[in-house]
Amino acid sequence: MGEHRVRVTQDSGSRWRRRAGEYETLAEALAAAEPGDTVTVRPGVFRENVLLDKAVTVLPAEGPGTVRIDPPSGVGLTVTAAATVRDLVIESYDSSAPAVRITGPGADAQLTGCRVDTHAAVGVEVADRAAPVLTGCTVSNPSGLGLRLRGHAQARFTDCEVSAAGQAGLAVLEGARAELDRCRLHHAAGAGVLLTDPGSLAELTGCEIYEIRGSGVQAEAKAVGRLTDCEVHRVTGNGLTLDTEAALELRDCRLHDLPENAADLRGRAVLTLERSSVRAFGRGALSVWDPGTSVTATGCEIEDSTGDYPAIWVSDGARITLTDCALHDLPDALFVLDRDSQATVTDTSFSRIRSSAVSVSSGATVALERCRVQQAGTGLWFRDHGSGGLLTDCEIAEVATGVIVTKGADPVLRSCVVRASAEAAVYVSAQGRGSFEDCRAVQGKGFGFHVIDGCRTVLTRCRAEQNARAGFEIAEPGPLVEACTSDDVAPAPAPAAEAVPPQRTAQLTAGTAPLVAPPQIAPIPDCRPAEETLAELDALIGLATVKQEVRTLIDLISVGRRRRQAGLKAPSLRRHLVFTGSPGTGKTTVARLYGEILAALGVLQRGHLVEVARVDLVGEHIGSTAIRTQAAFDQARGGVLFIDEAYTLAPEDGARDFGREAIDTLVKLMEDHRDEVVVIVAGYTAEMERFLAANPGLSSRFSRTITFPDYTDAELLEIARTQCQEQEYQLADPTAAALLAHFATLQRGPTFGNGRTARQVFETMVERHAMRVAQLPDASTEELQLLVPADLPLPG
Repeated sequence: MGEHRVRVTQDSGSRWRRRAGEYETLAEALAAAEPGDTVTVRPGVFRENVLLDKAVTVLPAEGPGTVRIDPPSGVGLTVTAAATVRDLVIESYDSSAPAVRITGPGADAQLTGCRVDTHAAVGVEVADRAAPVLTGCTVSNPSGLGLRLRGHAQARFTDCEVSAAGQAGLAVLEGARAELDRCRLHHAAGAGVLLTDPGSLAELTGCEIYEIRGSGVQAEAKAVGRLTDCEVHRVTGNGLTLDTEAALELRDCRLHDLPENAADLRGRAVLTLERSSVRAFGRGALSVWDPGTSVTATGCEIEDSTGDYPAIWVSDGARITLTDCALHDLPDALFVLDRDSQATVTDTSFSRIRSSAVSVSSGATVALERCRVQQAGTGLWFRDHGSGGLLTDCEIAEVATGVIVTKGADPVLRSCVVRASAEAAVYVSAQGRGSFEDCRAVQGKGFGFHVIDGCRTVLTRCRAEQNARAGFEIAEPGPLVEACTSDDVAPAPAPAAEAVPPQRTAQLTAGTAPLVAPPQIAPIPDCRPAEETLAELDALIGLATVKQEVRTLIDLISVGRRRRQAGLKAPSLRRHLVFTGSPGTGKTTVARLYGEILAALGVLQRGHLVEVARVDLVGEHIGSTAIRTQAAFDQARGGVLFIDEAYTLAPEDGARDFGREAIDTLVKLMEDHRDEVVVIVAGYTAEMERFLAANPGLSSRFSRTITFPDYTDAELLEIARTQCQEQEYQLADPTAAALLAHFATLQRGPTFGNGRTARQVFETMVERHAMRVAQLPDASTEELQLLVPADLPLPG
């Protein structure tokens, strides 16, 4: 190995100089060197285990990268003293040992410009109270850990890089402490930084952690991390993972492009964020779980969720505190749920939220002070019993619904303003409560304060201004209203008592003007006799089984009324129906006639038909669906609510679909107002079975299912004949035969239109007839009426 000779030279201030002191191995040279000596190493590969146990300096004679240490096994470089190493390359392929080990209380070593390129258990290990400083070093170890500190060691890393690691990039264990300044850790298969065990600490300044197949920073078991001006991005796991009483502090940091959570906390962990940003995350920005776990964020920004998950989850007794933060461009901004979770939010803004800005449920509470919510689906939703909180001096603007209170929730709002709500500023239903003091509903497109179902809400000194539908829409018995005013509806004289349904009367304190004019019941139209309407039903083409089902139901209702008049018990009948069958089979027509018949029998007040579909019931935001469904139901009072394609409210993959909310609302309304509205739901047979299974109480609300069969070819021909008669056309016998044959060729798939198809065929024949007759110079009356086989639609 003559080409690998080592030369030892004394420092310029030494008392002696070895003449031509050259050694063939590093071990010989280091054995001969004295503390303070400089060992210059000629270029080459040294296949030996190097031990630095003296305060010497080792450097390559001809510059960085020219000297490589590559032993056959074991540790490549061991440092146990205050040695200095510069610009060496250390390679090692022992999977049971580190490539570089710095160990012992006297190992205050300095490594500068070194490159550790290895497949070992650890790239660089610092252990047993060693305190080295590494500057400008790089570590690549695809087989194991990049850097590991343990045994109360301390190390400082400046301008260093871990470019690949088969496990964590940096692991700080057993009470060790690491300080990293302007370092990069990337392409690790474990966490970027792993902190564990009591007393372990890592302080990172100006560092970047990216391309990690795990968490960016993982802290557990009472370890502590402090990050300043750092960036964590493009990791496959959480940006930050904290567990078992670990603590992280981030200042002026940036977390982004994270497919999972930006931060996930459990087990009494604590996270503190200051002037930091979180964006482009796939699940949550902050997911906080378990009693004692907490997050405090000050001056932070959370934006641009790439998934459909709430941005902030706080659960199971955890706490979160937000101060002077901004949350925007999110599906959900803040979600507080489950067993005593708490959120305190001050001087924070929420904007461009696709769903609810703040949703509180299951006994959780939230305190908001001087906050602003703008451009959201729902401002705040207090969902169920035990959930609530205190809102003070908050503003909610440009939302579908400002505040929703349901199912026993009981928040307190003081001096809050809701502006430009699309559906309601405040909506309380389903035994929700709530106390609103000195609150305002301004310039809404719907109601200002909308309280239904007898909810015991308290409204004190509230004001509604310039709301399109009404300032106050409240039900009795229910709200306690004191000193509230509205400029939306002028005071109206009290109508006769019988004209005002009790459940729609506002409760006002003495000396207070009425908040809303009581709705007037429309006069009952002159109903046709039931026999006349039944005759129209019988005149419909086909539908023999449908007609029989409807007649049977009408007979049961009619005889039931007569039995009651005779003092006999009458069977309890649910008049709600399910219509199944293909499109165009007459379901809407039969529903209209059914309502008229019930009105003629005195079962319904008016018998009118209100036809709706999913788009009329389901809103785009949390809370708006219940309001739309309630509005449609109110419109149908005294008549029939006909929901076409009702199965679309319960899609097969509908875990996050608002259609379920429409179903739940509908079930409750059908129970609470069972004698006021008849509900008919319609759709394909198989899909309607899924719809009825969407809510446990749904199927029991409907008395029977009526199946509408497809029309036969002959019945389609009769529908076409009827169209001809109504429009003063005539079918020649050959045309009728050709038309029957045409109907026989049509595909009867799921999209077949039945009667609608027959009408479309007739319209096509009229168009082709017009094109043909227009060419005749002097068409006769017969020619203007007669449809011939040539007028049929072309095949295909």
